[in-house]
Amino acid sequence: MKLTLVGGGGVRAPLFIESALRRAEWSNLTELCLLDIDGPRLELFGGLGAEIARRTNSPVKITTSLDPERALDGAAYVVTTVRPGLEEGRIKDERIALAHGVLGQETTGPGGFAMALRSIPTILGYADLLQRVSPDAWLFNFTNPAGLVTQALRDAGHDRTIGICDGANAAQSAVARWFDVPEKAVRTEVFGLNHLSFTRRAEIGGEDVLPRLLADDAFLAASAQKVFSPRVVRRHGMWINEYLYYFYYAEKAVEAIRSDVRTRGEEVRDLNHGLIEQLTALDWRRNPDKALEAYYAYAHRRNATYMHYAQEGAPSMEEADRALAAGAHAPLGDEGEGYAGVALDLVDALETGKPLYSGLNVPNRGAIEGLRDEDVVEVSCVVDRDGVRPLPIGPMPEAQAQLVHDIKRYERLAVQAIRERDRDLAVEALVAHPLVLSYSRAEALVDEYLAAHAPYVGNWP
Repeated sequence: MKLTLVGGGGVRAPLFIESALRRAEWSNLTELCLLDIDGPRLELFGGLGAEIARRTNSPVKITTSLDPERALDGAAYVVTTVRPGLEEGRIKDERIALAHGVLGQETTGPGGFAMALRSIPTILGYADLLQRVSPDAWLFNFTNPAGLVTQALRDAGHDRTIGICDGANAAQSAVARWFDVPEKAVRTEVFGLNHLSFTRRAEIGGEDVLPRLLADDAFLAASAQKVFSPRVVRRHGMWINEYLYYFYYAEKAVEAIRSDVRTRGEEVRDLNHGLIEQLTALDWRRNPDKALEAYYAYAHRRNATYMHYAQEGAPSMEEADRALAAGAHAPLGDEGEGYAGVALDLVDALETGKPLYSGLNVPNRGAIEGLRDEDVVEVSCVVDRDGVRPLPIGPMPEAQAQLVHDIKRYERLAVQAIRERDRDLAVEALVAHPLVLSYSRAEALVDEYLAAHAPYVGNWP
Protein backbone atom coordinates (compact mmCIF):
# COMPACT_ATOMS: atom_id res chain seq x y z
CA MET A 1 0.00 0.00 0.00
CA LYS A 2 1.31 3.43 -0.96
CA LEU A 3 0.81 6.54 1.15
CA THR A 4 1.81 9.99 -0.15
CA LEU A 5 2.60 12.98 2.03
CA VAL A 6 2.01 16.23 0.12
CA GLY A 7 4.36 18.71 1.75
CA GLY A 8 6.95 16.02 2.40
CA GLY A 9 9.72 18.60 2.43
CA GLY A 10 8.24 20.20 5.53
CA VAL A 11 9.96 20.17 8.89
CA ARG A 12 7.40 17.76 10.36
CA ALA A 13 7.96 15.08 7.71
CA PRO A 14 10.51 13.03 9.73
CA LEU A 15 8.07 12.82 12.66
CA PHE A 16 5.33 11.67 10.29
CA ILE A 17 7.66 9.01 8.87
CA GLU A 18 8.59 7.82 12.34
CA SER A 19 4.94 7.35 13.26
CA ALA A 20 4.10 5.63 9.97
CA LEU A 21 6.92 3.11 10.32
CA ARG A 22 5.73 2.08 13.79
CA ARG A 23 2.37 1.12 12.28
CA ALA A 24 3.52 -0.25 8.92
CA GLU A 25 3.06 -3.93 9.68
CA TRP A 26 -0.67 -3.85 10.42
CA SER A 27 -1.51 -1.12 7.90
CA ASN A 28 0.25 -2.98 5.05
CA LEU A 29 2.28 0.12 4.22
CA THR A 30 4.93 -0.65 1.62
CA GLU A 31 5.81 2.81 0.25
CA LEU A 32 5.77 6.26 1.80
CA CYS A 33 6.24 8.90 -0.89
CA LEU A 34 7.18 12.47 0.03
CA LEU A 35 6.04 15.11 -2.46
CA ASP A 36 7.17 18.72 -2.41
CA ILE A 37 7.98 21.64 -4.71
CA ASP A 38 11.13 22.60 -2.77
CA GLY A 39 13.94 20.29 -3.87
CA PRO A 40 16.55 21.18 -1.20
CA ARG A 41 14.08 20.86 1.67
CA LEU A 42 12.73 17.60 0.26
CA GLU A 43 16.24 16.19 0.05
CA LEU A 44 17.06 17.31 3.59
CA PHE A 45 13.96 16.22 5.50
CA GLY A 46 13.32 13.24 3.25
CA GLY A 47 16.88 12.18 3.93
CA LEU A 48 16.37 12.40 7.68
CA GLY A 49 13.22 10.32 7.30
CA ALA A 50 15.07 7.70 5.28
CA GLU A 51 17.72 7.58 8.03
CA ILE A 52 14.98 6.90 10.60
CA ALA A 53 13.71 4.06 8.39
CA ARG A 54 17.23 2.63 8.05
CA ARG A 55 17.74 2.62 11.80
CA THR A 56 14.53 0.72 12.41
CA ASN A 57 15.31 -1.81 9.66
CA SER A 58 11.93 -1.01 8.16
CA PRO A 59 11.02 -2.68 4.88
CA VAL A 60 8.93 0.37 3.93
CA LYS A 61 10.35 2.18 0.92
CA ILE A 62 10.81 5.91 1.48
CA THR A 63 10.66 7.78 -1.83
CA THR A 64 10.72 11.47 -2.75
CA SER A 65 9.35 13.30 -5.75
CA LEU A 66 9.00 16.79 -7.20
CA ASP A 67 6.46 15.43 -9.72
CA PRO A 68 2.89 15.48 -8.34
CA GLU A 69 1.52 13.02 -10.88
CA ARG A 70 4.21 10.43 -10.15
CA ALA A 71 3.81 10.89 -6.39
CA LEU A 72 0.02 10.56 -6.44
CA ASP A 73 -0.20 7.76 -8.99
CA GLY A 74 -1.00 4.49 -7.25
CA ALA A 75 -1.50 6.08 -3.84
CA ALA A 76 -4.18 4.57 -1.61
CA TYR A 77 -3.97 7.41 0.91
CA VAL A 78 -2.79 11.00 0.61
CA VAL A 79 -2.13 13.44 3.45
CA THR A 80 -1.93 17.11 2.53
CA THR A 81 0.14 19.36 4.76
CA VAL A 82 1.41 22.32 2.76
CA ARG A 83 1.96 26.01 3.38
CA PRO A 84 1.63 28.06 0.17
CA GLY A 85 3.68 31.20 0.65
CA LEU A 86 5.81 29.50 3.31
CA GLU A 87 6.67 31.35 6.52
CA GLU A 88 6.76 34.76 4.84
CA GLY A 89 3.13 34.36 3.76
CA ARG A 90 2.16 33.52 7.32
CA ILE A 91 4.00 36.57 8.61
CA LYS A 92 2.16 38.84 6.19
CA ASP A 93 -1.15 37.35 7.34
CA GLU A 94 -0.28 38.07 10.96
CA ARG A 95 1.16 41.55 10.54
CA ILE A 96 -1.61 42.87 8.27
CA ALA A 97 -4.31 41.79 10.72
CA LEU A 98 -2.44 43.08 13.77
CA ALA A 99 -2.00 46.45 12.08
CA HIS A 100 -5.81 46.69 12.04
CA GLY A 101 -6.09 45.64 15.68
CA VAL A 102 -7.45 42.15 15.00
CA LEU A 103 -6.14 38.62 15.31
CA GLY A 104 -3.69 37.38 12.68
CA GLN A 105 -3.54 33.74 13.76
CA GLU A 106 -3.23 31.39 10.78
CA THR A 107 -6.47 29.47 11.28
CA THR A 108 -8.71 31.89 13.15
CA GLY A 109 -10.18 35.20 12.01
CA PRO A 110 -8.74 37.24 9.13
CA GLY A 111 -5.39 35.45 9.31
CA GLY A 112 -7.20 32.17 8.64
CA PHE A 113 -9.02 33.75 5.71
CA ALA A 114 -5.72 34.94 4.22
CA MET A 115 -4.26 31.45 4.58
CA ALA A 116 -7.34 30.00 2.89
CA LEU A 117 -6.82 32.36 -0.08
CA ARG A 118 -3.63 30.42 -0.85
CA SER A 119 -4.43 26.99 0.55
CA ILE A 120 -7.78 26.28 -1.12
CA PRO A 121 -6.67 26.68 -4.77
CA THR A 122 -3.47 24.74 -4.06
CA ILE A 123 -5.15 21.75 -2.42
CA LEU A 124 -7.94 21.69 -5.01
CA GLY A 125 -5.26 21.35 -7.67
CA TYR A 126 -3.76 18.32 -5.95
CA ALA A 127 -7.21 16.81 -5.35
CA ASP A 128 -8.17 17.19 -9.02
CA LEU A 129 -4.97 15.43 -10.07
CA LEU A 130 -5.49 12.69 -7.47
CA GLN A 131 -9.00 12.07 -8.75
CA ARG A 132 -7.58 11.56 -12.22
CA VAL A 133 -4.63 9.27 -11.43
CA SER A 134 -5.88 7.46 -8.28
CA PRO A 135 -9.66 7.91 -8.10
CA ASP A 136 -10.14 5.42 -5.25
CA ALA A 137 -7.62 7.10 -2.94
CA TRP A 138 -8.59 8.75 0.32
CA LEU A 139 -7.37 12.32 0.90
CA PHE A 140 -6.77 13.44 4.49
CA ASN A 141 -6.42 17.22 4.65
CA PHE A 142 -4.36 18.80 7.40
CA THR A 143 -3.55 21.98 5.48
CA ASN A 144 -4.77 25.04 7.35
CA PRO A 145 -7.35 26.31 7.85
CA ALA A 146 -8.38 22.65 7.82
CA GLY A 147 -12.13 23.18 8.12
CA LEU A 148 -12.32 25.73 5.31
CA VAL A 149 -10.08 23.70 3.00
CA THR A 150 -12.06 20.52 3.64
CA GLN A 151 -15.33 22.40 2.98
CA ALA A 152 -13.94 23.62 -0.36
CA LEU A 153 -12.85 20.10 -1.31
CA ARG A 154 -16.24 18.63 -0.47
CA ASP A 155 -18.07 21.43 -2.30
CA ALA A 156 -15.96 20.62 -5.37
CA GLY A 157 -17.11 16.98 -5.32
CA HIS A 158 -14.09 15.36 -3.68
CA ASP A 159 -16.13 12.94 -1.60
CA ARG A 160 -13.25 10.75 -0.39
CA THR A 161 -11.87 13.64 1.65
CA ILE A 162 -11.60 13.92 5.42
CA GLY A 163 -10.29 16.89 7.37
CA ILE A 164 -7.96 15.94 10.20
CA CYS A 165 -6.74 17.84 13.25
CA ASP A 166 -5.23 16.49 16.45
CA GLY A 167 -7.05 19.25 18.36
CA ALA A 168 -10.36 17.49 17.72
CA ASN A 169 -9.21 14.66 19.97
CA ALA A 170 -7.35 16.71 22.57
CA ALA A 171 -9.85 15.84 25.30
CA GLN A 172 -9.52 12.14 24.53
CA SER A 173 -5.72 12.38 24.76
CA ALA A 174 -5.81 14.38 28.00
CA VAL A 175 -8.24 12.00 29.70
CA ALA A 176 -6.23 8.98 28.60
CA ARG A 177 -3.01 10.49 30.00
CA TRP A 178 -4.73 11.38 33.27
CA PHE A 179 -6.00 7.85 33.86
CA ASP A 180 -2.97 6.21 32.21
CA VAL A 181 -5.07 4.22 29.75
CA PRO A 182 -4.78 3.83 25.95
CA GLU A 183 -6.44 6.64 24.00
CA LYS A 184 -8.76 4.16 22.33
CA ALA A 185 -10.11 3.23 25.77
CA VAL A 186 -11.62 6.73 25.97
CA ARG A 187 -14.64 7.55 23.82
CA THR A 188 -15.53 11.21 23.48
CA GLU A 189 -18.45 13.18 22.07
CA VAL A 190 -17.16 16.10 19.99
CA PHE A 191 -19.19 18.73 18.13
CA GLY A 192 -18.58 22.08 16.44
CA LEU A 193 -16.13 23.25 13.79
CA ASN A 194 -12.39 22.92 13.31
CA HIS A 195 -10.58 24.87 16.03
CA LEU A 196 -14.02 25.74 17.38
CA SER A 197 -15.26 22.50 18.89
CA PHE A 198 -16.43 21.25 22.26
CA THR A 199 -16.29 17.85 23.96
CA ARG A 200 -19.29 17.18 26.17
CA ARG A 201 -18.63 13.56 27.19
CA ALA A 202 -15.56 11.41 27.78
CA GLU A 203 -16.40 7.82 28.64
CA ILE A 204 -14.19 5.09 30.06
CA GLY A 205 -15.94 1.76 30.37
CA GLY A 206 -19.29 3.44 29.80
CA GLU A 207 -18.81 6.03 32.57
CA ASP A 208 -18.66 9.72 31.68
CA VAL A 209 -15.60 10.88 33.64
CA LEU A 210 -15.50 14.41 32.20
CA PRO A 211 -17.66 16.19 34.85
CA ARG A 212 -15.40 15.20 37.72
CA LEU A 213 -12.28 16.02 35.73
CA LEU A 214 -13.54 19.50 34.90
CA ALA A 215 -14.18 20.01 38.62
CA ASP A 216 -10.54 19.15 39.35
CA ASP A 217 -8.17 22.14 39.23
CA ALA A 218 -5.19 19.81 38.88
CA PHE A 219 -6.59 18.25 35.70
CA LEU A 220 -7.34 21.65 34.17
CA ALA A 221 -3.84 22.89 34.97
CA ALA A 222 -2.25 19.77 33.46
CA SER A 223 -4.19 19.92 30.19
CA ALA A 224 -4.88 22.30 27.30
CA GLN A 225 -7.70 23.75 29.42
CA LYS A 226 -5.08 25.74 31.31
CA VAL A 227 -5.43 28.56 28.75
CA PHE A 228 -8.90 29.27 30.19
CA SER A 229 -9.95 30.34 33.65
CA PRO A 230 -11.39 27.32 35.51
CA ARG A 231 -14.66 29.19 36.02
CA VAL A 232 -14.97 29.67 32.23
CA VAL A 233 -14.52 25.94 31.63
CA ARG A 234 -17.04 25.09 34.34
CA ARG A 235 -19.50 27.65 33.04
CA HIS A 236 -19.50 25.74 29.74
CA GLY A 237 -19.49 22.38 31.51
CA MET A 238 -17.44 20.75 28.78
CA TRP A 239 -13.96 20.58 27.30
CA ILE A 240 -13.23 23.66 25.18
CA ASN A 241 -10.96 23.57 22.13
CA GLU A 242 -7.92 25.67 23.04
CA TYR A 243 -8.34 27.86 19.93
CA LEU A 244 -11.47 29.29 21.51
CA TYR A 245 -9.03 31.29 23.62
CA TYR A 246 -8.94 33.72 20.69
CA PHE A 247 -12.69 34.29 21.04
CA TYR A 248 -13.18 34.16 24.78
CA TYR A 249 -10.12 36.35 25.48
CA ALA A 250 -10.07 38.26 22.19
CA GLU A 251 -8.59 41.61 23.21
CA LYS A 252 -6.17 39.95 25.63
CA ALA A 253 -4.93 37.62 22.88
CA VAL A 254 -4.35 40.45 20.39
CA GLU A 255 -2.51 42.56 22.95
CA ALA A 256 -0.31 39.64 24.04
CA ILE A 257 0.62 38.78 20.47
CA ARG A 258 1.33 42.41 19.58
CA SER A 259 3.54 42.81 22.65
CA ASP A 260 5.77 39.86 21.69
CA VAL A 261 9.01 40.72 19.94
CA ARG A 262 8.08 38.30 17.15
CA THR A 263 4.86 36.85 15.83
CA ARG A 264 4.52 33.08 15.79
CA GLY A 265 5.24 33.10 12.06
CA GLU A 266 8.44 35.07 12.59
CA GLU A 267 9.49 32.73 15.38
CA VAL A 268 8.86 29.63 13.25
CA ARG A 269 10.72 31.21 10.31
CA ASP A 270 13.75 31.85 12.52
CA LEU A 271 13.64 28.35 13.99
CA ASN A 272 13.30 26.70 10.57
CA HIS A 273 16.14 28.72 9.07
CA GLY A 274 18.31 27.96 12.09
CA LEU A 275 17.61 24.23 11.83
CA ILE A 276 18.42 24.11 8.12
CA GLU A 277 21.66 26.04 8.66
CA GLN A 278 22.62 23.72 11.52
CA LEU A 279 21.91 20.54 9.56
CA THR A 280 23.83 21.87 6.57
CA ALA A 281 26.82 22.80 8.73
CA LEU A 282 26.75 19.38 10.37
CA ASP A 283 26.73 17.66 6.97
CA TRP A 284 23.74 15.56 8.00
CA ARG A 285 24.66 12.67 5.68
CA ARG A 286 28.00 12.14 7.41
CA ASN A 287 26.74 12.88 10.92
CA PRO A 288 23.22 11.44 11.10
CA ASP A 289 23.35 11.03 14.90
CA LYS A 290 24.03 14.71 15.50
CA ALA A 291 21.58 15.67 12.76
CA LEU A 292 18.73 13.73 14.36
CA GLU A 293 19.66 15.07 17.78
CA ALA A 294 19.46 18.62 16.39
CA TYR A 295 16.18 17.85 14.67
CA TYR A 296 14.46 16.53 17.80
CA ALA A 297 15.80 19.45 19.83
CA TYR A 298 14.25 21.77 17.25
CA ALA A 299 10.89 19.96 17.51
CA HIS A 300 10.92 20.29 21.29
CA ARG A 301 11.88 23.99 21.11
CA ARG A 302 9.09 24.74 18.60
CA ASN A 303 6.49 23.09 20.82
CA ALA A 304 7.75 24.87 23.95
CA THR A 305 6.27 28.25 23.01
CA TYR A 306 3.06 27.14 21.34
CA MET A 307 0.39 29.59 22.60
CA HIS A 308 2.84 30.57 25.35
CA TYR A 309 1.15 33.95 25.83
CA ALA A 310 -2.00 32.16 27.01
CA GLN A 311 -0.24 30.05 29.63
CA GLU A 312 0.94 31.35 32.97
CA GLY A 313 4.54 30.36 33.61
CA ALA A 314 5.23 29.25 30.02
CA PRO A 315 8.68 30.24 28.70
CA SER A 316 8.99 33.26 26.47
CA MET A 317 10.46 32.88 23.00
CA GLU A 318 13.75 34.26 24.27
CA GLU A 319 13.87 31.90 27.27
CA ALA A 320 13.16 28.93 25.03
CA ASP A 321 15.87 30.06 22.61
CA ARG A 322 18.40 30.21 25.44
CA ALA A 323 17.41 26.74 26.63
CA LEU A 324 17.90 25.38 23.11
CA ALA A 325 21.30 27.06 22.81
CA ALA A 326 22.29 25.52 26.15
CA GLY A 327 21.44 22.07 24.82
CA ALA A 328 18.30 21.47 26.89
CA HIS A 329 15.79 19.37 25.02
CA ALA A 330 13.57 16.35 25.38
CA PRO A 331 14.64 12.78 24.61
CA LEU A 332 14.09 11.50 21.10
CA GLY A 333 10.57 10.64 20.14
CA ASP A 334 8.62 12.22 23.03
CA GLU A 335 6.89 14.91 20.99
CA GLY A 336 3.77 12.84 20.33
CA GLU A 337 2.22 11.89 17.01
CA GLY A 338 0.02 14.94 16.44
CA TYR A 339 -1.78 15.03 13.10
CA ALA A 340 0.22 12.00 11.96
CA GLY A 341 -1.50 9.89 14.59
CA VAL A 342 -4.95 10.98 13.40
CA ALA A 343 -4.13 10.23 9.75
CA LEU A 344 -2.53 6.89 10.50
CA ASP A 345 -5.38 5.82 12.78
CA LEU A 346 -7.69 6.44 9.82
CA VAL A 347 -5.50 4.30 7.56
CA ASP A 348 -5.53 1.50 10.12
CA ALA A 349 -9.34 1.54 10.44
CA LEU A 350 -10.00 1.71 6.71
CA GLU A 351 -7.47 -1.05 5.99
CA THR A 352 -8.28 -3.45 8.82
CA GLY A 353 -11.97 -2.69 9.40
CA LYS A 354 -11.42 -2.43 13.14
CA PRO A 355 -13.70 0.45 14.18
CA LEU A 356 -12.10 3.76 15.08
CA TYR A 357 -13.91 6.46 17.04
CA SER A 358 -12.39 9.86 16.35
CA GLY A 359 -13.21 13.54 15.99
CA LEU A 360 -12.95 14.42 12.29
CA ASN A 361 -13.97 17.12 9.82
CA VAL A 362 -16.68 15.67 7.59
CA PRO A 363 -20.07 16.70 6.12
CA ASN A 364 -22.66 17.03 8.87
CA ARG A 365 -25.34 14.80 7.31
CA GLY A 366 -27.77 15.43 10.14
CA ALA A 367 -25.36 14.73 12.99
CA ILE A 368 -25.62 18.22 14.51
CA GLU A 369 -29.10 19.71 14.48
CA GLY A 370 -29.44 23.15 12.96
CA LEU A 371 -26.55 22.85 10.51
CA ARG A 372 -26.88 21.88 6.86
CA ASP A 373 -26.16 18.35 5.68
CA GLU A 374 -23.33 19.58 3.43
CA ASP A 375 -21.70 21.73 6.11
CA VAL A 376 -18.29 20.36 7.07
CA VAL A 377 -18.24 20.09 10.86
CA GLU A 378 -15.86 18.72 13.47
CA VAL A 379 -17.70 15.82 15.01
CA SER A 380 -17.25 12.37 16.52
CA CYS A 381 -17.20 9.68 13.83
CA VAL A 382 -16.87 5.95 13.49
CA VAL A 383 -14.50 4.69 10.80
CA ASP A 384 -14.18 1.17 9.39
CA ARG A 385 -13.95 -0.56 6.01
CA ASP A 386 -17.32 0.93 5.06
CA GLY A 387 -15.97 4.47 5.37
CA VAL A 388 -16.61 7.36 7.73
CA ARG A 389 -19.90 8.08 9.49
CA PRO A 390 -20.59 11.02 11.82
CA LEU A 391 -22.33 10.04 15.04
CA PRO A 392 -25.60 11.73 16.06
CA ILE A 393 -25.10 14.72 18.34
CA GLY A 394 -28.54 16.30 18.28
CA PRO A 395 -29.04 19.95 19.24
CA MET A 396 -26.14 22.05 20.50
CA PRO A 397 -26.55 24.01 23.75
CA GLU A 398 -27.40 27.64 23.01
CA ALA A 399 -24.16 29.08 24.38
CA GLN A 400 -22.05 27.02 21.99
CA ALA A 401 -24.54 26.94 19.11
CA GLN A 402 -24.55 30.70 18.50
CA LEU A 403 -20.82 30.93 17.92
CA VAL A 404 -20.76 27.79 15.78
CA HIS A 405 -23.54 29.17 13.56
CA ASP A 406 -21.80 32.54 13.21
CA ILE A 407 -18.48 30.99 12.19
CA LYS A 408 -20.14 28.50 9.85
CA ARG A 409 -21.81 31.38 8.03
CA TYR A 410 -18.39 33.01 7.69
CA GLU A 411 -16.95 29.75 6.35
CA ARG A 412 -19.67 29.32 3.74
CA LEU A 413 -19.15 32.87 2.49
CA ALA A 414 -15.35 32.57 2.54
CA VAL A 415 -15.29 29.36 0.51
CA GLN A 416 -17.73 30.79 -2.03
CA ALA A 417 -15.72 34.03 -2.28
CA ILE A 418 -12.46 32.18 -2.93
CA ARG A 419 -14.09 29.80 -5.42
CA GLU A 420 -15.71 32.66 -7.36
CA ARG A 421 -12.87 35.15 -6.77
CA ASP A 422 -15.42 37.66 -5.54
CA ARG A 423 -14.08 40.57 -3.49
CA ASP A 424 -17.50 41.68 -2.25
CA LEU A 425 -18.29 38.20 -0.95
CA ALA A 426 -14.90 38.11 0.77
CA VAL A 427 -15.75 41.36 2.55
CA GLU A 428 -19.13 39.92 3.61
CA ALA A 429 -17.34 36.85 4.94
CA LEU A 430 -15.05 38.89 7.19
CA VAL A 431 -17.89 41.14 8.34
CA ALA A 432 -19.73 37.98 9.41
CA HIS A 433 -16.75 36.90 11.51
CA PRO A 434 -17.17 37.83 15.20
CA LEU A 435 -13.52 38.92 15.42
CA VAL A 436 -13.95 41.52 12.64
CA LEU A 437 -17.59 42.78 12.52
CA SER A 438 -16.77 45.93 10.58
CA TYR A 439 -17.11 46.81 6.89
CA SER A 440 -14.35 49.40 7.01
CA ARG A 441 -11.95 46.94 8.58
CA ALA A 442 -13.04 44.02 6.38
CA GLU A 443 -12.62 46.00 3.17
CA ALA A 444 -9.12 47.09 4.12
CA LEU A 445 -8.14 43.57 5.16
CA VAL A 446 -9.41 41.98 1.94
CA ASP A 447 -7.67 44.55 -0.26
CA GLU A 448 -4.37 44.26 1.60
CA TYR A 449 -4.42 40.46 1.60
CA LEU A 450 -5.23 40.28 -2.11
CA ALA A 451 -2.36 42.65 -2.85
CA ALA A 452 0.08 40.85 -0.53
CA HIS A 453 -0.68 37.44 -2.02
CA ALA A 454 -1.23 38.38 -5.66
CA PRO A 455 1.38 35.84 -6.89
CA TYR A 456 -0.80 33.07 -5.40
CA VAL A 457 -4.34 34.39 -5.85
CA GLY A 458 -4.00 36.45 -9.04
CA ASN A 459 -5.99 39.59 -9.70
CA TRP A 460 -9.57 39.49 -8.48
CA PRO A 461 -12.19 41.61 -10.30
